[in-house]
Amino acid sequence: MQFSRSLNSKSVLATAVKVALLGGVVASAHAADKAQDDIERISVYNKHNALILESGTATKSNMALMQTPAAVVIVDKDLLDSQTANTLQDAIRNVSGFTQAGNNYGIGDNLAIRGLGVNYTYDGMYGGASLGNNYNPTRSMTNIESMEVLKGPATGLYGIGAAGGVVNLIEKKPQFEEAYEISTKVGSWNTYGLMLDATNAITDDLAYRVVLNHERSDGYRDLQQDRDEVYASLKFEASNDHSLLFSAAYIDDAVQVDSVGDPVRIVNWDSISGDPRKLTGADLPNESKFTDENGIVEYLGIQLTDAQREQLAASISTSDGLRPIDLGDTSLVSPLSTPNEGKELRFKLRHDWHLGEESTLTQQVLWRQYDSDLVRQTGSYNYVYWERSGNINTTPRAPLVTEDGQLHPFAARRQEYRRAVSDEQTWQYFGDLQIGWNFGDISGEHLISANYENRDMSFKQWSAYDADGNKSGNAIPYILDIRNPNWGAGEFMDYDPIVRSNYDKSLTAYGIGAQEVLYLTDALTMRAGVAYTKIEQEYQHLGTARAQGVEPENDTDDSGMTYTFGVNYQVIPELSAFINVGKGRTAFGVLSSISNNVSVPNPPDSESETLDIGIRFTAFDEDLLGSIVVFDTKRTNLRYANPEYDEQKGPEFNAGIPRYKYDNNETTKGVEFDLNLALAEAWKLNVNATYQDAVSIRHQEIDPDKREAPKKGIPEKMAGTWLTHTLPQVMGGELELSLGMQYVGERTVNHPSFGLPTAKIDSFTRWDMSAAYYLDSVHVQLNIENLADETYYSKALFLGGLPGNERNAKLTVNYQF
Repeated sequence: MQFSRSLNSKSVLATAVKVALLGGVVASAHAADKAQDDIERISVYNKHNALILESGTATKSNMALMQTPAAVVIVDKDLLDSQTANTLQDAIRNVSGFTQAGNNYGIGDNLAIRGLGVNYTYDGMYGGASLGNNYNPTRSMTNIESMEVLKGPATGLYGIGAAGGVVNLIEKKPQFEEAYEISTKVGSWNTYGLMLDATNAITDDLAYRVVLNHERSDGYRDLQQDRDEVYASLKFEASNDHSLLFSAAYIDDAVQVDSVGDPVRIVNWDSISGDPRKLTGADLPNESKFTDENGIVEYLGIQLTDAQREQLAASISTSDGLRPIDLGDTSLVSPLSTPNEGKELRFKLRHDWHLGEESTLTQQVLWRQYDSDLVRQTGSYNYVYWERSGNINTTPRAPLVTEDGQLHPFAARRQEYRRAVSDEQTWQYFGDLQIGWNFGDISGEHLISANYENRDMSFKQWSAYDADGNKSGNAIPYILDIRNPNWGAGEFMDYDPIVRSNYDKSLTAYGIGAQEVLYLTDALTMRAGVAYTKIEQEYQHLGTARAQGVEPENDTDDSGMTYTFGVNYQVIPELSAFINVGKGRTAFGVLSSISNNVSVPNPPDSESETLDIGIRFTAFDEDLLGSIVVFDTKRTNLRYANPEYDEQKGPEFNAGIPRYKYDNNETTKGVEFDLNLALAEAWKLNVNATYQDAVSIRHQEIDPDKREAPKKGIPEKMAGTWLTHTLPQVMGGELELSLGMQYVGERTVNHPSFGLPTAKIDSFTRWDMSAAYYLDSVHVQLNIENLADETYYSKALFLGGLPGNERNAKLTVNYQF
């Protein structure tokens, strides 16, 4: 690994890596000759001034980005530290097409690239997937040197994978020169923390690194975050040909979950026969009725009096049903909810065997365990007015009228709380044999890869309800006014919860692949790869309230080929163009249940495809690097319930009718722009922008006009920038000033089944700044987030938006010695 900064040099400290508490890095010394031979085959950095110009994430070989035929974006430590990007969610602003996923209930790193799912790796080894709504860690950047994002499927290189791409987090490594750093921070909402980073040689051949971190924060709107972390690693240079790297990590965190945020009031304007406007009671009729066989008129639903209709009409604003209601400082995070208490433990061993000057055998083995326990509120629906299936105000989808005859227009009905307890254990092995070769003027590299992955997962979930779902007499109290909520006493388990999910599951995957990288001329490079994967799953239902008792085990297996092909042509040294096509796959149901479906005994894998056409360009003697990519990426073979199958009727009716079909898909088309600049040691700039059309294709919809719908929570337009200017010789040190902007377009949170066919959350623009001062071994940095105190929603939730942080400040002090 090549490092370009000295820890103890005053002149270099002026441009040293800006270290935040969680992302603190020892600004490393120039390594000895032995350390410089420590080449990371997953990711090799070659810096010209401050820009990273090479990456191995797309090919698992050291390749200049100007010659790489794939969409890859790299975010280095300088940028992360100047923003104090403590978590992965803080870092996504620096990459085009990388955003929060929609409908993720606020749990962990459920992120999206090009509107599709994401896989996470640490130096190329499994670090968790987008695990849906059940459980998911929030990944810290404490031990991360940089982040590399490969867009599109990459099954052949990283095992079973998501369609959106791979986020490869490059971890800190032991160094053979002594270096230490202590970092402290304080900030808004009682935020504080302490971090220690130490590295040194133990012998001439053995070096260590230890990173310890402790932090606490009450958080905006009382969304607390507590985290304790330990990272330890040993590097052993056995000889010039053999090196070993052992690393261990333990993370114990508790992150409060807000699954509701600011909800959209359920007002369906199609039911009111007109555009949004100021309403009167006459606009809200109660005319759902029928005449029985005796000629008696029966009314359906809750019949409101004229006074109640006027009261309900007066409560409705023109944005209800279309936008979330702004609850201000009020939060719908109930005391019955508990933080997501996650514990992660992982061990990794890597062996590099250099077989001559141009060939290497790299073997890695990883063991990872992640446990999670949380209680979250999933439902808090404020039903106001909606004609559903021809009926108005049908219980429980109706305004709340209590036994005393009082109407509560802002009440929450159909509340549900869920407790989820989960455990996942993973073994993963990768063997990569790289063989460099030359034939005349042509050179290249063979890559032969083999991988094995085993995941054992267990999951159990309970649900507790208010009186709309709990008839035991021990129901959770209704929230009478979401603007000033009342809460139930006690704990979740006091309210007669029922078991909703309960299963054990294992997944085993095998893969073998081959890739060829060709340098046909100085300007023309090519990459072609093919891989075969086989995936086996075993699913054991252990009994729920609806399906009691242990059921027969449901197993599936599937196999198939994936491929990638790309060509890159460097027209001139400052401009190159590339095209890349690829196909990936992951097992159907890998993160959920597997149903016993006789008509489809082995459901097809969820496949993914991508087509990327792009250009890269440099300027100012490679102090500027940019790219523009046009893409078409999709995820196919998605399951949905067959509308012709009737669960209420017996097997004779459903004979020959499959319960599920598998031809839905998610597609995103668009264009991405990324640019990084590091000029004259005084100016640094990151700019990224995205235009994308992310849609879900739903063949179960009878109406063809409804078969294509915008993908929930994914913006059409995004942009971000971060500009840094360094002023030398300021009171004996250097002052670094940064200003950043983040723009996210409007996102849909629509749900026709809840009467909200067009609900959205608005676009926002947020400004941030940083001021850092470097003097000898001390670095002091002040960050202010949301300078203009903008009111905005950071992510889309199920039927609402999660309020983004109000203006806040954080002060970080680092001492290096």
